Amino acid sequence: MNRTLITLVFGALLLAGCASEYNKVFKTTDVDYRYEYAKQSFAEGKYVRAATLLTDLITLKKGSDEAQEALYMLGMSEYMSHDFEAASATFKKYYQTYPKGAYAEQASFYVGQSLYESAPEPRLDQTPTIGAINAYQQFMDFFPESELRPKAQERLFELQDKLVQKELLSAQLYYNLGGYFGNINSNNESNYIASIITAQNALKQYPYSKWREEFSLIVMKSKFELAENSSEDKRLERYRDAEDECYGFLNEFPESKNLALANRYISKCKKVVGD
Repeated sequence: MNRTLITLVFGALLLAGCASEYNKVFKTTDVDYRYEYAKQSFAEGKYVRAATLLTDLITLKKGSDEAQEALYMLGMSEYMSHDFEAASATFKKYYQTYPKGAYAEQASFYVGQSLYESAPEPRLDQTPTIGAINAYQQFMDFFPESELRPKAQERLFELQDKLVQKELLSAQLYYNLGGYFGNINSNNESNYIASIITAQNALKQYPYSKWREEFSLIVMKSKFELAENSSEDKRLERYRDAEDECYGFLNEFPESKNLALANRYISKCKKVVGD
């Protein structure tokens, strides 16, 4: 029998032995033995196995000295096996059950951390992102001197940027849809209005965002296009509004690469307004 085959046979026997041992542990009524095996599995990085055992053990260990440790270890096992939704719920349960427990600080942090790991890209629903922001904020409120605070603060800012990006993508989408319809119609107008409202709300909610110029540019472009596509009775008023927006953009962003565009809009507005 060659060396490769021997290795494969030995590996198969070892796996079979481990599986047999695990099945034996899983079925035993000896709670302490199961718990020690779960701890050993966790220490060896076998997080799925540890989580499976600990899910039952947290009930069986309730009221014992190991109850806190079991619940926190379950949360960490779920987190390390990338079951972030379950981990967040477990850490939250730990903190609610043991607000002054030995692992309270870490559990509070990992509520936010688990939600952070499951937060989607900006184009998608940001419910987990909002949940993570709230969790990190709560952690910093409860543990202001924690060594984990800088990381929580950094992640919180990162998540807030993701919310801003979603608003920016929405405003850009409305603007693009406004130009999609070739003729003057209600859909065309409503999309430009939606783009303006979305961008202006973002500017109010996130006044110091690094995308402030992008939002302001969208407002300026949308107001000009809205004027261009307006009915006669609204045309003059909207060109005046667009002109004011252009001057505001020039004043706030004097070094912008879009200065020529703003000045071009102003020239067109003046022709209509008659200044």
